This record gives sequence, structure tokens and C-alpha cells, in this order.
Amino acid sequence: MMKILYVTDLYYVAKGRKYYEEDLFITSRLQQHFNVIITNPRQAANLLDGIDALVFRNAGCVLEYEEEYNELLKAVKERNLSTFNSFDGKGDQKGKQYLLDLQALGFPVIPTAEKYEDSYKLGEPEQYIVKLKNGADSVGMEILSPQEFHESKPEGKLIQPFIDFRYEVSFYYLNDVFQYAMYAPNKERRWELTQYEPTRADLEFAQQFLQWNNMQRGITRVDACRLRDESLLLVELEDLNPFLSLDLLPEEEREQFIDNFIEALKKMAPAGEPVVEMV
Repeated sequence: MMKILYVTDLYYVAKGRKYYEEDLFITSRLQQHFNVIITNPRQAANLLDGIDALVFRNAGCVLEYEEEYNELLKAVKERNLSTFNSFDGKGDQKGKQYLLDLQALGFPVIPTAEKYEDSYKLGEPEQYIVKLKNGADSVGMEILSPQEFHESKPEGKLIQPFIDFRYEVSFYYLNDVFQYAMYAPNKERRWELTQYEPTRADLEFAQQFLQWNNMQRGITRVDACRLRDESLLLVELEDLNPFLSLDLLPEEEREQFIDNFIEALKKMAPAGEPVVEMV
């Protein structure tokens, strides 16, 4: 049976998200089809011997274990090990540079600047959002008034206007095939999601970013905001370890996603007898 190293941080804390519950649910299903070893990202590089594939899931913000993460990438490459997600994405896997790149290419993304002297291109917003280029889960994010912004003159970070959008919506894909969508009707409580029925235009919006990213395999979450004029702007292209909010899905859709996930993993290596180990 295929032996999977499942990388997650069961103790990672994020507002409104129970990472450990999602990964314990997923691994409870995977163990029916694979040998599964669950490990923390800080240990993963030392546990690759005898592994058929690596599944990188809710491992938290890479900034907190950047050295160990780079060691893992190096070890995976040296072994030519199959991974899910594949580490060839151009979205959050590489930090937030993609927002600047996509903007330069004319994609519909939230207006973004990297240099203070370029912030005039963002207009005169009532507030600014300043983010780390390699941050995640709001780590290092600041919301600044115009006075605070102009006094601090941030450099080497992403600068965005605070946009008055209607709501945030996320589109979830498995190997570039649409699975489901979720949205937060109350933008002040952005972690309280409910299922969303996308239109054809919505899916065309999300699909353009998948095509640009051209990741070999994995789970991608395309996060967007709906503006007052009904258009969408990209907020985040999460192609490393997107939280899936599976607990909020109806049972039928949740089971369908898990079945699809299992089938995608089976295509990476032969199957065998199930067992779960904890490291």
C-alpha cells in the first residue's frame, strides 16, 4: 500500500478555523486506503525515507518554520518525491509577489503596490492594508490610517487600499477541477462561511488564475471579494495549504470531495493495506 507522509500542525491556531479537526477528519478517511504517517512540518524533512508521497496540508504560516520548510523542499527535490500539492505553484507557495505580477499582466486583482513612492497609484483610500510579502493568516498585517501610513512609509511590503466590498467568496479546486465554493455574507465575520452557488462568470473568473498558475497537482483556493458593482477582484491565490472548511459543507458534498481527494492520491502510487501512525 502507498505510504503517505501527511504534514500538518495539529496545534496551529487560526481565528475561526479548527485546523486540527479538519486534518484528523481527512486522515481518518485516508487511512482506509493508505498507510498514513502524520507529522509536524518541522520534522518532515527527516521522515522521508520509505515514503511514497507527501501530502502538505494545514501546516500553518511557513514564516514560523522557514528554515525547516526550505530543508523539506530540498529533500523532496533530491528524492524526486511526489507531493500533494506539487511545489511548483506560483501563488502563495512563492509569497505574495504574484499579486504584483498578475496586476502587471492586467488580471483583476486588488490594487497593490510594493514601494511607498508607488502608493499614489492606489488613490486616496480611507485606510491602507500593509502585508508581509511572505505572510499568511494575517501574520504581520497592519491596517493604517492615511496619517499612519504616510508617517511609516512602508517598504518591501505589499500595500493595498482598504476596499469597501460586499463580501468575500472562495472557490475550491482539486487538480484544477472545481469542487465547491464558500462565502462570508457578513464581511465583518469573514470566517463564518456558508456554501455559495457560483455563476458561470464566477467560475471563469477563478479559472483564469488556475490557468496562469499551471500547478501540476493539488488543492487550490481562489479567494476573491465582490465589489459594489458586482465585479470580483482576487484577494489570494492559495496553492500551498488552503484551509478547506469541510465541516461547513453538507455531508454529500463533503464526502464527494474526500472521494475525489483519495482518487487523486491513488493516481500518484499503488495502493496497499491501511494503517495510521503518529510521529
